[in-house]
Amino acid sequence: MAKSKAIVHGAVSLVNAIANKKGATLGIALKVEAIVETKPGKGITIQSKNKTLSSRLINKTVEKILTKKELEQNKITITLESEIPTGYGLKSSSAISSAIALACAKIFKPELTDQKILLAGVQASIESKVSITGAYDDACSCYFGGFNVTDNAKKQIVRSEKIPTNLIAIIFVPKNRKRGNLKKLKVLSAVFYNAWKLAKNANYWQAMIINGLATSTILNSDPKIITNLLEKGAVAASISGNGPAIAAIAKKEDEQNVKKVFSSLDGNIIVSKINNKKAEVYEL
Repeated sequence: MAKSKAIVHGAVSLVNAIANKKGATLGIALKVEAIVETKPGKGITIQSKNKTLSSRLINKTVEKILTKKELEQNKITITLESEIPTGYGLKSSSAISSAIALACAKIFKPELTDQKILLAGVQASIESKVSITGAYDDACSCYFGGFNVTDNAKKQIVRSEKIPTNLIAIIFVPKNRKRGNLKKLKVLSAVFYNAWKLAKNANYWQAMIINGLATSTILNSDPKIITNLLEKGAVAASISGNGPAIAAIAKKEDEQNVKKVFSSLDGNIIVSKINNKKAEVYEL
């Protein structure tokens, strides 16, 4: 019998990776906690208040870390608690798969590298069809914190650094969960590529603004919201992931002004600190 607990944080998009398999993200403090317990027996049990979680993703992630023999001999209970709303582009599935991979590795494969743990979650995301690209960019910011600019096709981090700690993320989660047609993002692939190049050169906020204007024209959001957020003091703003959540990054003192832009819209506002901390795991 063994028990471990992993803590992994969420992230928001700087550059959407769907068009070119090149993305950029930054870590936020909203977190996922996964507790993994093993007993003799067989089977995987998931305990969570969130009913929209993908059990396929969770099972696939466990299968990526454990051998067939270990799966035959262990009854595994996974308890998940998440502060990240699922299905809004706030990287909940990357955080969940990374947390489960990390907690399982602590018990069964303590020698596994960060990269291998990350890739277990990325592969599980592709195989369970939770993500088109496996969201390597999302997984990196969830796992390592900070800014991460990645080449998702090569599974490489091209640039990473800490985020200034005087910033916060103000996130609008709309009532309407409708997303636009993701395939159309490829129409603007040159625009996304240019945004990615800016991020690669550490011009993160310009990259995020371009991404925000480009994605909102395609994913059923009003580009004017992005401009209004900048007018009210946000350093950058964008649809996060494939939406429909919108994330604005601002200095703490501009929080109230930025929130006003969202207050007329139908949905909830979440304010989160940024996150520079790497994922953690403990034996319990």
